[in-house]
Amino acid sequence: MTTNLPRASKGEQPAHDSSSPPAVVVAVRKIFAAETGNYFLLLGTTLFLVVFGLVMVLSSSAVESFKEAGDFFASFVRQGIFALIGVPLMLMASRMRAAFWRRWSGTAMIIAMVLQLLVVATPLGVAEGGNKNWIILGSLSFQPSEVLKVGLVIWLGMILAKKINVLDDWRELMMPLGVISAVAIGLVVLGGDVGTAIVLVSIVFGAVFFAGVRLRMFLLPVLAIILAAVVLTSGGSRGDRISVWQSGCTNPQDYAERCWQTLHGWWALASGGVFGVGLGNSKAKWSWLPAADNDFIFAVIGEELGLLGAIVVLALFVVLAIAFVRIIRSNQDPFARITVSAIMVWILGQSFINIAVVLGLLPVLGVPLPLISAGGTSLVTTLFAIGIALSFARAPVRARAGVPAS
Repeated sequence: MTTNLPRASKGEQPAHDSSSPPAVVVAVRKIFAAETGNYFLLLGTTLFLVVFGLVMVLSSSAVESFKEAGDFFASFVRQGIFALIGVPLMLMASRMRAAFWRRWSGTAMIIAMVLQLLVVATPLGVAEGGNKNWIILGSLSFQPSEVLKVGLVIWLGMILAKKINVLDDWRELMMPLGVISAVAIGLVVLGGDVGTAIVLVSIVFGAVFFAGVRLRMFLLPVLAIILAAVVLTSGGSRGDRISVWQSGCTNPQDYAERCWQTLHGWWALASGGVFGVGLGNSKAKWSWLPAADNDFIFAVIGEELGLLGAIVVLALFVVLAIAFVRIIRSNQDPFARITVSAIMVWILGQSFINIAVVLGLLPVLGVPLPLISAGGTSLVTTLFAIGIALSFARAPVRARAGVPAS
């Protein structure tokens, strides 16, 4: 026995199923459709750090923002806008396949190097804080050295994956990997941004190490870098910063000059104690601590949230490291593994440098804390790089040919 169901008459729309989810919900579900839990681990930790960073930027920059622009929320709104740009870019990058990053890695590297060349060789480059690392194109201003980090990580992944079977030959590493990397880092050094140059060097060494190059091949490059560092820091303001760092800022004559920022960062951390003075109650941010919302935001975190807050931040970066390692282990393709390794070294290495500077373990280098410090270019490029790692988390690559796992 069959039952004839009523049909919609011509021109009549079928009845809407109230149980089906709206189109917007379906679209969001597709965006977050990940194949593994690694995707959610990295994404969730990243978003938490971004939100936490926005809160701390608001707290640490409110006084200076009012002093400069008459608005307590000026820096916070600017950082929020960049977060609204960076997060969608991260999600878009997470939808790309490995073949896309392979295809465009060389182009990305060329564009990044050209932009950095414009900074140091043309009037478009602008100096700030003693470093020439900004470029102005009309109403747009940004740091090409941050773009260079993105280009470098995917280009290193592509080159090293191609040479995976000849990594024991130093000549294969020199051309083009050694030459291009040296030129890119040299362009940043010419702009005076030694802190970013150190991060770029760590990215190169990290990618080469995780690619499987033997440690004995690091000897000559390390010696060359040490020699270059001695030459670059032998005089001028960098030499002064290193000398006062070595002395531990014990000379009273250095208090008002080279040691001002370091000492006030220490005092901010010390005054926070275990539980902190409370969110928004920092005294150092009242024009006592330079770059309180940027390079030294960790000092404000320690002051307002105490030792516990500082430990939470460190724990979040440890979770990031775990997420990166799990993504690396889930991929069999050398390109995916090396690229994610380079991104991990970039973000965690830069975090270590920033926190070490605040603690006085390194001289002041002007390196922001990823995902937390104020800085639009840094936030957007870091989120984009994490999006690249997310693309390998949601579709792990099981063969060198770049075939996604089913």
